[in-house]
Amino acid sequence: METFLTILKNIGIILAVIFSFNVIIFVHELGHFLAARWRGLEVERFQIWFGKPIWKKTINGVQYGLGSIPAGGFVALPQMAPMESIEGDNLERKNPLPPISPLDKIIVAFAGPLFSFLLALAAAVTIWQIGKPNDFLETQTVGYVATEMPAAKAGLKEGDEIIKINGDKVHGFGGSLDSIMERIVFSTGDKITLTINRPGIGEMEVVTGFHVEEASNFTKRDGVRQIGILPASTVIVENLFKGGPAEFSGFKVNDKILSVDGETIYSVGRFQNLIAESGDKLLNVVVLRGSEEITLQTKPLVPSNGYRNNPAKDPTPMIGMGFKSPYKTGLVYPGPWEQITATGRMMVTTISALTSSDSSIGVEQLSGPVGIGKVQFHILQGEYPIRQLLYFWVLFNVNLAIFNLLPFPVLDGGHITMATMEWIRKKPLNTKVLEVVQTAFVALLLTMFVYVTMKDSFTSFVRSAPEREEGGPSKPEWSEQDLQKALKPSA
Repeated sequence: METFLTILKNIGIILAVIFSFNVIIFVHELGHFLAARWRGLEVERFQIWFGKPIWKKTINGVQYGLGSIPAGGFVALPQMAPMESIEGDNLERKNPLPPISPLDKIIVAFAGPLFSFLLALAAAVTIWQIGKPNDFLETQTVGYVATEMPAAKAGLKEGDEIIKINGDKVHGFGGSLDSIMERIVFSTGDKITLTINRPGIGEMEVVTGFHVEEASNFTKRDGVRQIGILPASTVIVENLFKGGPAEFSGFKVNDKILSVDGETIYSVGRFQNLIAESGDKLLNVVVLRGSEEITLQTKPLVPSNGYRNNPAKDPTPMIGMGFKSPYKTGLVYPGPWEQITATGRMMVTTISALTSSDSSIGVEQLSGPVGIGKVQFHILQGEYPIRQLLYFWVLFNVNLAIFNLLPFPVLDGGHITMATMEWIRKKPLNTKVLEVVQTAFVALLLTMFVYVTMKDSFTSFVRSAPEREEGGPSKPEWSEQDLQKALKPSA
């Protein structure tokens, strides 16, 4: 019964994703449609999705339809640039249509991006009132440095505070374009210069390389730039496995881990590494319990039930402890213009990275309908789904508006560019040349669409489950004999 309900839930979410897509496309195309009617243009078709219609109905001379290729949509306007090779042959027409002015073409082409922007603005105003989950990491302190990664090789340490990246000030660890993680991802060149403030030493520079995880095959995506660091965070005990070394040693839920054998703990990752690397060593762990600092002794042990969930994995010592999420999960209320400008900056930065020869961002990092659908699917499964979906509408519609205004054939920006050229030349552009150029660009777009969709399709649809402590069994067990032999209960 539970499986059946899960299936029904997933089907409902998928239908909601499709509905969300259609609303976005419909609003964009509605802009073109209403502007065309306002300017007196002939409207032949109003279709959501491309390809041969799987449903169509003619009302007042306009054929409304749903296409068979789930991507985009269009309003067939024969008085604009010729699109027959893309949208299909014109409906039968007895008399040729009168030409329209370049200004009419510009207004109709611009109306689509304008309506997308207005939808983004409406969603942004709603978010301003109801809030969205906080995804901004305020800290700039490094909490974990992965061994064998570029940051570790360059000498970066836990506790270092990153002030600048490549000379530009950073704000926060993640969640904004000016944050540490985003600055690393969008960096250019062979090296990344970090300006840091090291406790006890002061300001200094660390020059590091970066790592880009290569895809295992052509269907997968390469990773983005990373240097092997995680943000500092408080390490607070959320749960203790019954009968484990941590419980036996006197740890309590809500204990805050401060240090291990004199080393200050800045993150869960570093604490787990010290546990896994301890061997037979008895560890002195200082915790903050209420307002009192307490020193507890514990010794990590391999669970007696081994690694039944992953027999191929080498057993790792554990103490049987889970941790609270270190990140704030409350709501924030960003202003509409703040949301829109941040999204616009991200779009411009992405385009710059795509066109840069020394960036690690390529076309394969982009997402098509499948990838975007997956994002919405996960949003609707998570906490605050409606708020998250509305914020996604802000991001997507601003990107859609900017992308469509690029001066390329077929896109709205291409129509505006051609109409402007016609206005300057004071005569229409060559129809046959336009059709060839547009068809070639559509072929290029479809090739990119297929390539990106392949990458999207072979990326796991289901999120990986949250990692359990040190990757061990879901319910680790320790023998009483081992505990008594290895540990002496702390006061």
